[in-house]
Amino acid sequence: YKSARVLKYKIPDRRTIDHFQGSELAMKWDFKEGIPIWQQIGHTMQIRIVNGTYPPGSKLPTVRELALEAGVNPNTMQRALSELERDELVYAQRTAGRFVSEDEERLTRLREDLAREKVEELFEALMRMGLTPEQIAESVGRYARKQTDEFQEE
Repeated sequence: YKSARVLKYKIPDRRTIDHFQGSELAMKWDFKEGIPIWQQIGHTMQIRIVNGTYPPGSKLPTVRELALEAGVNPNTMQRALSELERDELVYAQRTAGRFVSEDEERLTRLREDLAREKVEELFEALMRMGLTPEQIAESVGRYARKQTDEFQEE
């Protein structure tokens, strides 16, 4: 992880996901109760695609390799990958395997959709805590400035 920058994200059940930008370990496989595992796998793979772990045009590991890494049945992994194919984020070449879409517009849209989901989750959580939209905007702006300053110092 030569130049990988580690960002820690707190998720509702207070577990932490380590996110290594640009490395092979984009996220740990961390499954939650109440959401089908194949959907969670698909979401994790989407994040790995948009953060560059699996760059456009790159070959994905095999179903068996991914299933072993995630600790799931290969059929579960297959279902998740089939959904990514249906969404045209990955495509299969008969004997060569699966590859990440090279459609930059589609990948940009995916990145924006994932970011919007996270912003909505954060906004809703902070509103439930009693913050106003203005307080949330100020808090997020302050945090972003701090992160930018720290990043520039490195």
